[in-house]
Amino acid sequence: MQIENNQLLRFTTAGSVDDGKSTLIGRLLYDSKSIFEDQLESVSATSAKKGHKGVDLALFTDGLRDEREQGITIDVAYRYFTTPKRKFIIADTPGHIQYTRNMITGASTANAAVILIDARHGVIEQTKRHSFIASLLNIPHLIVCINKMDLVEYSEERFNQIIGQFEEFSSKLLMKDVRFIPISALDGDNVVNRSENMVWYQGGTLLNILETLHISSDINKIDARFPVQTVLRPQSEEHRDYRGYAGRVASGIYRVGDEVAVLPSGFTSKIRSINSGETEVEEAYAPMSIAMTLEDDIDVSRGDMIVRLNNQPEASQEFDVMLCWLGDAAARPRVKYTLKHTSNEQRAMIKEVIYKVDINSYDRLTEDKELNMNDIARVKIRCTRPLMLDSYRDNRNTGSIILIEENTNATVAAGMVV
Repeated sequence: MQIENNQLLRFTTAGSVDDGKSTLIGRLLYDSKSIFEDQLESVSATSAKKGHKGVDLALFTDGLRDEREQGITIDVAYRYFTTPKRKFIIADTPGHIQYTRNMITGASTANAAVILIDARHGVIEQTKRHSFIASLLNIPHLIVCINKMDLVEYSEERFNQIIGQFEEFSSKLLMKDVRFIPISALDGDNVVNRSENMVWYQGGTLLNILETLHISSDINKIDARFPVQTVLRPQSEEHRDYRGYAGRVASGIYRVGDEVAVLPSGFTSKIRSINSGETEVEEAYAPMSIAMTLEDDIDVSRGDMIVRLNNQPEASQEFDVMLCWLGDAAARPRVKYTLKHTSNEQRAMIKEVIYKVDINSYDRLTEDKELNMNDIARVKIRCTRPLMLDSYRDNRNTGSIILIEENTNATVAAGMVV
């Protein structure tokens, strides 16, 4: 298979428990010929054992055996597939309310979210919750699949009714690009192949939309941010005086000769060279992994950030974030956690819980200040040293943090800088 476009699209799927999410992903993989023969044989055998007439498409995604036997889907399952136009990673997250943290984990790096709605039930509480999380995580593209259209006689009127319901509540959310598709995952209508039952729908199929989504503009190309992961000092005969700074470009574009500042020290210099692997290049952009050398010998270490002279993030020791609590135990205000932001690691505490969000009604709860698993709240965080921050809306890479419990090393929270 010849891949003409090497671009990778990450998308997450979300829906209520029986909206047909696993069937949809199975259909997508099956109809786009992305399933290995041994997988197909194994799933066909399991389907026959369970007494299904054809292949149970949901089994392609329910990979864990114990989960198959219980007939439920847990945790975040990642699936990879390729078409001639693009490579894809699917983060399949569970729909139940107690798995809000799983959805946040699976969706945090996604370019697009596919939200399923059962055509019989329309917009329900879980639809609102999943849409709120997609909006909170600033996912650029939202594809709303109205599934089980075969059970409502492929009604165009019902399809438009659900679009109306969705638009009514989503007007409060920040969403850039929303598309609606009427589908039947079970029969394959409008998933990979166009539906003959819904000729009134003139848009693309789900696969067609996923293959043609314009995602190169989703990366912030304006704010140049290069968090230093490690300092390279080879000390070899060939590179006796080499001192390079390695890491991944978080956003923006860097060119040889650019004037840069190193934060937090504020020292300035010019870029002497940029290497991508063994190759010397003239420019680097997100998300390339590179090594950079500077004209001047200044003190740069892991956790520092190399930025453009005239475009710098805000250095802040105290800031507000929208925090999703992932830990099993409740948050403890004023207890020290390890905070990770890009390649920077330091100690921090939750200084104050400003309000919690009821993710079903979007109401702000100012009385209840206790953070338990799956809670989302606006909190004030204080660090031991200033961090170089952008708002999450402007830059998903430099606007996100995680908190780690120091004793257990477990990640207990994920936050988006307000």
